[in-house]
Amino acid sequence: MEATRRRMSLREDLTCPICYELFTDPVMLGCMHHYCKGCITAFWRRARGPVSCPQCRREFPSKSFQTNYLVVGMVEKVKTRSTESYQRTMQKKLKDSLESHLTKKEDFLNKIRRNEEKMDIVKRAGTKLQDRVKEEFQALHQVLLSEEMAMLEQLRVEEEKMLGELGRHLEELKGAVRNLEESITALQQNIDSMENSGLEEIPEGDPGPALQLNNEPEIDVERENGKYLGPLQYMIWRKMYKLLKPGLARLTFDPETAHPNLLLSRDRTAVVECDEVQLYEPSPRRFSQCVNLLAAQGFDSGRHYWEVGVRGKTKWDLGVALESVDRKARVKLCPENGYWTLRLRRGREYSAGTQPGTPLRLTGAPCRIGVLLDCEERRVSFYGADDMVLLYSFVRGPPGKVYPFFSTCFSDRGQNAAPMRLLSLDL
Repeated sequence: MEATRRRMSLREDLTCPICYELFTDPVMLGCMHHYCKGCITAFWRRARGPVSCPQCRREFPSKSFQTNYLVVGMVEKVKTRSTESYQRTMQKKLKDSLESHLTKKEDFLNKIRRNEEKMDIVKRAGTKLQDRVKEEFQALHQVLLSEEMAMLEQLRVEEEKMLGELGRHLEELKGAVRNLEESITALQQNIDSMENSGLEEIPEGDPGPALQLNNEPEIDVERENGKYLGPLQYMIWRKMYKLLKPGLARLTFDPETAHPNLLLSRDRTAVVECDEVQLYEPSPRRFSQCVNLLAAQGFDSGRHYWEVGVRGKTKWDLGVALESVDRKARVKLCPENGYWTLRLRRGREYSAGTQPGTPLRLTGAPCRIGVLLDCEERRVSFYGADDMVLLYSFVRGPPGKVYPFFSTCFSDRGQNAAPMRLLSLDL
């Protein structure tokens, strides 16, 4: 509506006051009023008297005017835009623009809906995670509360036992004192009688009953209280650690899956790549193309966490592998081939084993890598175990039984000769 009003106002401004049509060959008089050249010429030809402006009546010494090319251009534009072809062209452009705007609006509305859905997902996930965190801490609080109550009850029972023994012995001592006081009184009376009578009347002495007392309780307060003065937090932590779910899994390397160039420690918790081929028994489960191996323990249910020591290594791969992976072929370590892994190359380039790989930016070089496997949620997560920072998480994890997977990579003439270790905590 506003645009229409502006067009009508412009058309009125470009209309000749004599013929009431758009200017034709517009000319400007000395008074700045505009007319069609033919209209003002005819007006002056018919007029009697001095030459003047039809609008303001200003008189001029002669019939003179000049062409206003700016007005000429504006009139031509208005005339052009008034044609049917121009109107059709503009209408099409406007419709196209309207359609484009409607499409963009729908696109933005779809983005708004997707963002709102994501916000709802984040809120629901946040609520679920909050409940889970509260549940985990509530379990820890319950363990601490139970241990506190048990220890306080044990302390109370031991205190009552010591106080009971001491109390009973105290009563025995008080009874002995009373008996002694009675004997002392009797003896004193006998002495007084002796002083007031002759020697022939001296009574026979009565030493009184013999006192029989139980041995004094042997109670060493310092020794009894020593267990409560020790490292309580450490003692409780040891108990809590054994209740952690998941706790640190105790893994060992499986020599039956180890590549022939991998050397295992006696306890099968450390492995290095070496030039000398090891005399392993032939096995269809053995990796033959790459210096890989699996842990002896496999998982298909529950939640499991283990840590791998990688201090001093410049490259490695680790994670989990399906039980069914091809051990005789050289393949890319990615979920499509049955591997969910994290990798290090050139001492500083970390990436997740996706297809293609996902580069990771780490602030430092972790000496321990933690792996959390959740079989129910099919999730595999990797942590910098030094400070438990999440490095990467596969949200679509393995669908079946998996084994912890390891690759030492080649030693590179000693640059990557450090062993890979399975870490445990002995309590």
